[in-house]
Amino acid sequence: MRKITYKNIHNRFKLNGYHISHEEIFYVAYCFIKEGEPFEQYVGNFLLDWFDEKSYIEMNTSGTTGTPKIIRIEKQAMVDSALATGDFFGLVPGNTVLHCLPTNYVAGKMMFVRSFILGLEMKFVDPTSHPLENIDEEFDFCAMVPLQAKNSLENLKNKQIKKLIIGGVKVHKALEQELVKLPIEIYETYGMTETITHIAAKRIGEEAFTVLPNVKISVDSRQCLVIKAKNISDHKIVTNDIVNLVSDTQFIWEGRIDNVINSGGIKLMPEQIEEKLSTLIPRRYFVCGKPDAVLGEKLVLYVEGEPIKIEESVFSVLNKYEKPKEIIFIPKFKETATGKIMRKESLL
Repeated sequence: MRKITYKNIHNRFKLNGYHISHEEIFYVAYCFIKEGEPFEQYVGNFLLDWFDEKSYIEMNTSGTTGTPKIIRIEKQAMVDSALATGDFFGLVPGNTVLHCLPTNYVAGKMMFVRSFILGLEMKFVDPTSHPLENIDEEFDFCAMVPLQAKNSLENLKNKQIKKLIIGGVKVHKALEQELVKLPIEIYETYGMTETITHIAAKRIGEEAFTVLPNVKISVDSRQCLVIKAKNISDHKIVTNDIVNLVSDTQFIWEGRIDNVINSGGIKLMPEQIEEKLSTLIPRRYFVCGKPDAVLGEKLVLYVEGEPIKIEESVFSVLNKYEKPKEIIFIPKFKETATGKIMRKESLL
């Protein structure tokens, strides 16, 4: 059987309603770059990069867990990632796809790769926070970030998307409670630029992520997830994500080890505390450790915007160690280009 490579374009692939051949791709790319909107220019540049003679793509990481950097990803690894996604989510040639993510990041690039390789019919639109606004068509598959999903609830109730994956930022409890009611398939995904977008997914409402085909997982001495995906990387990818390993194919995400707060010898997981508060505070917020002469670190709740009164009863869902010792209001949180809150930078 002939191996599928990055040089292939499936004969069922369509872009905004048109079949496009390998030869026509370059014309389309140049048109986007010369005459398109900024989001189309990103698409044009990616198309030229994908079909050039190099075997790799250079990408920017989002900067969520450190300084943004440029990394090199093999195109064949991106193809293998697309095939694994197709297997996991049951995508077949001719499925219709809405692309509403920025193409300058890995998730947006991978929507194109999946469409090239799997033979999907793609419509791509400006990656705004309201992606289904003014769109009447129905689609088999779409990927969004949580904010886009939140702003599309009415459209999703009407089954405008049959299968939706959500990634980039953790889906908080309040949104999950809305999504689980919808009559469509919705999955939260886990991944990063280094893993070429997601390597695991879970149905909304479930607790444990299940890995995609050809992905093996373990934990290191810190209880952090270690990923071995032979089709993606020759090396193990060691993360800073603390997980509970349910089986050799499933894990429960607990939080980031670099966010852990050591308060008087008690280790506190900010993400778990934030999850408990997720339906109770009407603003964006996070908890973080602040130096303290007695405790070493004290737990502080940071809330975005002008000061508001937060009743003590809000914290009844927390145990005595998890309750904030102080509440601080910050006018505007700093965030990455993909909308993730940058905790430490927001405190400066």
